[in-house]
Amino acid sequence: MARFLAEESTLPKGWIDRHGSPLNLIWPEQLAKNLAAMKAVLAERRVAHAVYYGAKVNKSPGLMATALKAGAGIDVSSLYELQDALHLGTDGGKLVATGPAKSRAFHEALIDCQALISVDSPEELDDLIARLPDREYVQPVLLRLQPAGHEKSRFGMPAPRLRACLARIAAEKRLRFDGLHFHISGYAWVKRAEALREAAPLIAEARATGLAPHMIDIGGGLPAQYVDPQAYRTHLQAQRPDDYRTGRVPSAFYPYGGALSAADWLRHLLEAPMGDGLSVADYMKREALTLGLEPGRALADQTALTLFRILRVKALTAEDHVIFVEGSSFSACETWFSSEFLVDPILLPTGRSARLLRPVRAYIAGHSCLDEDVLCNRWLTFPVAPRAGDILVCANTGGYQMDLLENEFHRHPMPGRLCVVQDSNGQPALVPDTLTRGAHALQHHWPVDRLHAGHDDPCAE
Repeated sequence: MARFLAEESTLPKGWIDRHGSPLNLIWPEQLAKNLAAMKAVLAERRVAHAVYYGAKVNKSPGLMATALKAGAGIDVSSLYELQDALHLGTDGGKLVATGPAKSRAFHEALIDCQALISVDSPEELDDLIARLPDREYVQPVLLRLQPAGHEKSRFGMPAPRLRACLARIAAEKRLRFDGLHFHISGYAWVKRAEALREAAPLIAEARATGLAPHMIDIGGGLPAQYVDPQAYRTHLQAQRPDDYRTGRVPSAFYPYGGALSAADWLRHLLEAPMGDGLSVADYMKREALTLGLEPGRALADQTALTLFRILRVKALTAEDHVIFVEGSSFSACETWFSSEFLVDPILLPTGRSARLLRPVRAYIAGHSCLDEDVLCNRWLTFPVAPRAGDILVCANTGGYQMDLLENEFHRHPMPGRLCVVQDSNGQPALVPDTLTRGAHALQHHWPVDRLHAGHDDPCAE
């Protein structure tokens, strides 16, 4: 993406003129590269694995399709994510459903395609059994563990309740117990290692009763490195309340410059001790267990940009300004979580007329009537004066940032989303990244215009 902005800096204006602001641009092939880096670590340690792309991280069908083509499964958390995955050509054997509050319709659709279901509670297990068909049928399930120390979480069940579910499954011929699942908030591999050590005796207990679990699924939480770790640490140490228009430094941030890449994080986890002189990797191999994981943000890392067109630059004082963009913070949503997206936007000036060359200090606001509609509360310094019609580029927005809260507030249309690919001449081209739900099935929806004709669409099935 950096090379694209350096070499093709005039294209974004034409694209945003054609498709509107804000505009989300997706580079699907980057997901395949991220997946390959993770799988290389697992192969290096000879650990059997099942990597499921956490589709909740982004609504892009192109990213989902790329994950499937690259050999990943899909972690679906809603009926609609399931429908998209099935429409893209996969089957239930490549799907896991991990959401804690599955509806009847979601359960029935999962049963229909025999997707792997992570059962969050004894109550969900009751609902699931009631919905199983009476005919000869075997439904694969995981049980979701709530590890010790995470009692305040609403997800999963502590070991005693999980054992009761094991007994229930052993008595139900229509269920097959495939293993355990957990998902822990935060990004510490150490916490996953602790949970694996708690899961190990439960796997042994299940096998002793005649069940045959073959998987421990550790969920997501693999990190994405947005910025250089040293630069990030320096920024955190140096920031002050007056760096923010609110006069307050947010209490928490995503670790944008964490010390570990997703691949290095995975290496640390596999090398962590399990007891009896075994590492996690050694234990998984000895017990013939598959390591399941559901990275979302780590697979979507560096896959997307979001473009905003500047509407107006308003002077607040002689030194301070607010930049209004065509779009809202619902399409750059970190401020709604009392935090901040700590990746500085890139200004792409448009036009050739003279402009103020001295630095300009400003924060960035959306176009809605809400005073809280702020994309960036930090005071940013631009080397040249931004003005109406210029483009602001928000980098690496594929992980939740671009579309978690997007909506049609004020009846503005939903932001456009397109895949950036190379045509037969090696030039950047746009292809639509949309699935339209019809009355009876999902169908691909391709707008008419493309920058380059005759390109094979990599986002189609």
